[in-house]
Amino acid sequence: MERKQFQLGDIVLMKKVHPCGSSEMEVIRMGMDIRMKCVGCGHSILIPRAKFEKNMRKVVRPANTD
Repeated sequence: MERKQFQLGDIVLMKKVHPCGSSEMEVIRMGMDIRMKCVGCGHSILIPRAKFEKNMRKVVRPANTD
């Protein structure tokens, strides 16, 4: 199975909806764990990379790589 491609600053669509109602998250830290920030309310969440890759559907908006 191919690994999902994402990078720092991407806005990703998750399978589960955050309690605020938004399912879009911004990737703000990468490593063994992924820290993401909810686009709707700004709450920060830290989850293991394996769980993140399992629950991520797709990249909605790629990061600005200017």
